[in-house]
Amino acid sequence: MKRISVDIGGTFTDCFFVWEEKYVEAKALTTHHNLALGFNEALDLACSRAGLDRDQVLSEVDSVRYATTLGTNALIERKGPKVGAIVTHGFEDTIPLSRGRGYGEGLDPSMQQNLPAAERPDPLVPRQLIRSVKERVNSAGKVVVPLHEKDVRTMVRELVDAGAEALVVSLTNATENPDHELRIQEIILEEYPPHELGAIPVLLGHQVSGRKGEYVRATSTIVDGFLHEIMFHALSQLANNLRESGYDKPMLVIHNSGGMAQMNSTDALQTIHSGPIAGVGAAEHLAGETGIGHVISTDMGGTSFDIGLVPEGGVKHYDFQPTIDRWLVSVPMIHLLTLGAGGGSIASYDRIHKGVKLGPESAGSDPGPACYDRGGLRATVTDADLLLGYLDPDNYANGFIKLNPKRSVFAIEETLCDELDMDVIQAAMEIKRGVDEQMAIGIAKELRVRGYLPEDFTMLAYGGNGPLHACGIADHAGIKKILAPPFASVFSALGAGNMKQLHIHERGAHVVMYNATTRALYDRYDEFNTIVEQLEEKGREDLVRQGFDPADVRYRLEMDMRYGNQLVTTAVVFDTNRIHGVGDVLQMIRTFSEIYGQRYGEGSEAPEAGIRVQTIRVASFVDGDVVKFDSLEYAGERTVPTPVSHRDVHYAGEAGPVRTPIYDSATLTHRHLIPGPAIVTTENTTYLVEPGWRLEPTPQGAVWFLRD
Repeated sequence: MKRISVDIGGTFTDCFFVWEEKYVEAKALTTHHNLALGFNEALDLACSRAGLDRDQVLSEVDSVRYATTLGTNALIERKGPKVGAIVTHGFEDTIPLSRGRGYGEGLDPSMQQNLPAAERPDPLVPRQLIRSVKERVNSAGKVVVPLHEKDVRTMVRELVDAGAEALVVSLTNATENPDHELRIQEIILEEYPPHELGAIPVLLGHQVSGRKGEYVRATSTIVDGFLHEIMFHALSQLANNLRESGYDKPMLVIHNSGGMAQMNSTDALQTIHSGPIAGVGAAEHLAGETGIGHVISTDMGGTSFDIGLVPEGGVKHYDFQPTIDRWLVSVPMIHLLTLGAGGGSIASYDRIHKGVKLGPESAGSDPGPACYDRGGLRATVTDADLLLGYLDPDNYANGFIKLNPKRSVFAIEETLCDELDMDVIQAAMEIKRGVDEQMAIGIAKELRVRGYLPEDFTMLAYGGNGPLHACGIADHAGIKKILAPPFASVFSALGAGNMKQLHIHERGAHVVMYNATTRALYDRYDEFNTIVEQLEEKGREDLVRQGFDPADVRYRLEMDMRYGNQLVTTAVVFDTNRIHGVGDVLQMIRTFSEIYGQRYGEGSEAPEAGIRVQTIRVASFVDGDVVKFDSLEYAGERTVPTPVSHRDVHYAGEAGPVRTPIYDSATLTHRHLIPGPAIVTTENTTYLVEPGWRLEPTPQGAVWFLRD
């Protein structure tokens, strides 16, 4: 296996490089003005460590996988083309009005509660770029009002004359019968042929989302259309950069559904949050191979803290209608909670609560934290970590970034010390305590709201700052076991390297597995199987288009199920893809009940309310080679190694600095044990073993943090 996978974050570009049996990690600062520069720097470093030439690597490597936050940044900055929308007559104001609570979507809870200041976001499609056409399809897919084609041509010309650079078409009930949307697309291409100057991208709602719900399907298509141009040009630039170095294969892009695909089979909307979701995929693979049980993945980078759930047994957690920026969308997306708490998160004084506020604003990579000595003047979490003694100013990021403690002192004194009436070290400790508590609250809430207990989970700590803050977070959250996985600082990039080429297709459905009123089981087997076959066919077409043999395509059936009219919906994965009789129906009901009971407690199942299916989903994929993880267990004797040095370090609960041993990870083996307090330095991150914890390395380089 020869593979390159890259995860571009807000601060660092991470690279995980596999060459036969050799695994290499590398990092570089993200170059926002041209992402290819940071990619090249990280790849050059990885090739140098492997003793290989970059041109040779790119000419021989099997694949290059790419996860990026480019789409997220484009939404935040509102950098995109003018998008025009075509909707069913009578629905012209649905998009700008949004939903009743649309004013609060995408905001933190405190802002959602501030009703006097409530404002809806400026729409990506202004009202003057929305046109309606005369047509109507009912909820059963029957044409009630035929499409008025002359009306369509008029509206399309009006939108183009008004400056629309991309068109989205989202008609009522198009998921049940897409004929009118498809005909409108044909008309647009007749008016503006793709081979002529003036051609315009066209996106259809039923192709972006197969679920019912007019507003969210329209919003999903609009966001996709808004990001289409910038993603096309940016990814094409990256592909050209690879070709110039001899890479002649298609570049693969990570999807937020948990898979990946070639650029020609990727929608812009599917790339949102793809980097952090690759980390969740790596956590799932690690848990499956090593059998460590329930896992909560935590990725603390320079800009954000991303939380993902990986319960034992393959339970899938999706966001059924995730909010991207300020807009509700309807796409299958692996559940992820993102907090604005990373190493570069800016610490400011909260005058209302008279304490430290962390994030969500970040110093990023340019200018970065004050200690980077690149012009940053505001205090960050990294500045606090440096002054508390956790970081070595001469050996940060393997020595590529020299830290200046004087800048950190200046930044914290100028922004916090007077307001808090504390000295610099006290203020730095307040920053550290605050960020740990903020992340712990996010973890505990994420678990408890889904029916889990924090003490039942192993916390997987990765990212550039994950192992540094892991013990403090776990103390606040009540977690007793932490695992810093192999290649922890580039674990999301490793996850991108493990992704399968996968496509998810879904369809909103009203399937009553058990009718509580009539006490009847579902018996429309042919109808159900036809839907599944159609979804499988779409996935097969996607993968065959990318060069795969149809015989190699595998399918996984998932359904979103609930009891009666409950709001709680559970995604359930099944072993069978067809219903042939009562036995299959009962097995599906049994599988749903078991998963529901495991999540919310035995006895919480409520079949007497009825059992309903809201969405039928098929994941079509092709298996491939993956990174192998070694065992995490070692039952032999352990000894305490000799530290390479000592330095004064400050800890919560300690009156003054503690003389702390410093260890080099290169000298550690799985036969060692390090009692806290201690610090272990690695090439790309730092392991902080706080008092009351101990560190136990494993053979492949992962380390356990365990409570004494």
